[in-house]
Amino acid sequence: MPSELIAIISILFLFILLFLRLPVAFVMLVIGITGYTYLRGAEAALSTAGQTVFSNFSEYSLLVIPLFVWMGFIAYHSGISAKIYDVAYKVTGSMPGGLSMATIGACTAFGAICGSTTATAATMGAVALPEMNRYGYQRSFSTATIASAAILGVMIPPSVIFILYGVSARESIRELFLAGIVPGVLLMLLFMLMAFFKVLRDPSIAPPGKVTPLTEKLLSFFSGGMEVIFIFVAVMGGLFLDIFSPTEAGAVGACATLVVALLRRKLSWNAFVNSMDDTVRLSAMILFLTAAAAVYGRFLSIANLPSTVAQLASDAPLPPVLVLVLILVVYLVLGFFIDALALVLMTTPIFSPVVEALGFDLVWFGVIIVLALGMGVITPPVGANVYVVAGVAEGIDVMEIFRGIWPYLLAIILCLALLIAFPQIALFLPELSRAITH
Repeated sequence: MPSELIAIISILFLFILLFLRLPVAFVMLVIGITGYTYLRGAEAALSTAGQTVFSNFSEYSLLVIPLFVWMGFIAYHSGISAKIYDVAYKVTGSMPGGLSMATIGACTAFGAICGSTTATAATMGAVALPEMNRYGYQRSFSTATIASAAILGVMIPPSVIFILYGVSARESIRELFLAGIVPGVLLMLLFMLMAFFKVLRDPSIAPPGKVTPLTEKLLSFFSGGMEVIFIFVAVMGGLFLDIFSPTEAGAVGACATLVVALLRRKLSWNAFVNSMDDTVRLSAMILFLTAAAAVYGRFLSIANLPSTVAQLASDAPLPPVLVLVLILVVYLVLGFFIDALALVLMTTPIFSPVVEALGFDLVWFGVIIVLALGMGVITPPVGANVYVVAGVAEGIDVMEIFRGIWPYLLAIILCLALLIAFPQIALFLPELSRAITH
């Protein structure tokens, strides 16, 4: 039996087991070892699996994950996230749909110090929902806004998905972070426009908030907004100027967030311990997932599936853009059923050679993948962000949230179309950074 066919059969088994709700990491690890055993023997499989897991856990670049995760948990437990929302609300709260736009802006700002879409959804759900309920916002609209805007937590660097994609595709994490900034801001603006026009069509879904004087807006921004700007500039400024590596940037970001939290005197000892505990739990899950995906990727590699698929795609009588659209459709469909972190680790070894063979930039493709995965976390049946917000909201049916998602889903599709038509939206900052540092 051809090795490529073995790999395809393994993918089918992988999806079947995932649909049965078995743990993703264990499924990839077992299927990877089993497939490797079939092709090369048990001794080679166990030896390769052991070496791969060890090298994965000892890889210096992955140290950035717990550091950036800790940034987000420090911000959450010290109340920085609540301060971010207060600033955004005072700036936009009196506009039509102002609280929804404040939530979108706060998700963007929190994304600059978090890096996880589900963490952003949970945090902003806890902070923003009570205020939106108090002002009489329609529940479907408010919850859908939070679930969708949480995607900005992984679009705006630092981003765990960018890190995992960079490790899998062997691309610069630094350049991926820079590439995500402008598309992230663009998506934020598109989300705000969708919320604004939705409220214009039906003002009853979002009564306006109170009017805040300009002086109070400015004072609020300088007292709360500057903290986030300080943290973001500390991290991204050093990366942009190539002063330090992404891993060092993680240490700088965690230190900067901790300093801000201590200066605000809002980080108790219990909150500090809880932030460490949450960081260890989430980081261990992510790192084990990357190790299992690496083992499965080694099996796919010796089965020659990535190179075969790349060759077929480059030889196909289709325009490269159409092949790219087909890949995005695959991501959208798989995103209905599979967690975003697992999906990027499973598919990058297969699709990155295809994209490279078609002549596309892999840094740009990383941004495209994050957007495509963003659709998966707000669409049924998995829709991780929707379930997180539903858990925070309590008493709301998930289908009610899904019904409010469509304007934001349209915004993501529009952002994807703009990035495909104008790749420089994503590549401008990485190219500028290269020019400055070289």
